[in-house]
Amino acid sequence: MTKQPLYKYTKVKAPLPVALFSIVAILAFLPSCKPENLKEGAQKEYFDLKGYFEKNIAQLKGQHKKISKTVVHNGVSETRDVEVNNWEAELGAFTESDINKPAWSGIYTKKDSAGAIVYTATDLDLKTRRIIIDKTSQGKIQHIFIYNEVNNALYNTREELNYYPDSVYSINKYQKVKLLGANTYKITGKF
Repeated sequence: MTKQPLYKYTKVKAPLPVALFSIVAILAFLPSCKPENLKEGAQKEYFDLKGYFEKNIAQLKGQHKKISKTVVHNGVSETRDVEVNNWEAELGAFTESDINKPAWSGIYTKKDSAGAIVYTATDLDLKTRRIIIDKTSQGKIQHIFIYNEVNNALYNTREELNYYPDSVYSINKYQKVKLLGANTYKITGKF
């Protein structure tokens, strides 16, 4: 007895112009599916925060040194000496605060003085509201401060990020979730 297939497939022939149009339409649509990022080597409108932290992460990976890490959650503190294996995750809040997106062109004001650069969001719907980059008189970065805030119907979050190269980083976060209450977190890592 010959086994019958469960389904019978029939081959449908599409006319050549319809097939070509379909292929062209798909190829034309694909580039619009990519996220908006600047092309490699393109001039950045604002300070390259992501690039800066990627360089620092590469240096930290090569050092393999332990850090003193303190985590405070709702007032309960714990400190440990740890070797960080994933610096991308450890400093992810900093790299995610990069403001160099084509859609955000002109949305941040820039105040430049001898000792600092300050970027401030003019649109309060943006998560990253302020970035302050303090520099030495020689132009070397000595401190980066980032203020992030998100307010919506479900939760409110405020985040203050501080980074002192080769010294310390801290992440202070306050989050209030509707029906669940508020939480505070503070993470400090000393190199």
